[in-house]
Amino acid sequence: MKRTTIYLEPELEVLLKLEVLRRKRPMAEIVREAVHAYVTREPRKAPPGAGAFSSGRADTAERAEDVLVATRFGEADRPIHRSRGRTRR
Repeated sequence: MKRTTIYLEPELEVLLKLEVLRRKRPMAEIVREAVHAYVTREPRKAPPGAGAFSSGRADTAERAEDVLVATRFGEADRPIHRSRGRTRR
């Protein structure tokens, strides 16, 4: 575990100490449980834009290098030439 310092308003400190006495458990344990309950109370949301676009293909990750080469990604000032034999999906 990592040791940390928190600052509490005096009223909150009193309530926490009363909870320690009531539960007969260490303050650190109660604080850990409270922090865990707070940060896990709602499911995590995906980052903005995640899942917003669909290529219609399930193998994009496996084909990433091929796609970058075919589109000449990262090559400046060169036109993109597509092969006539391939169809876009």
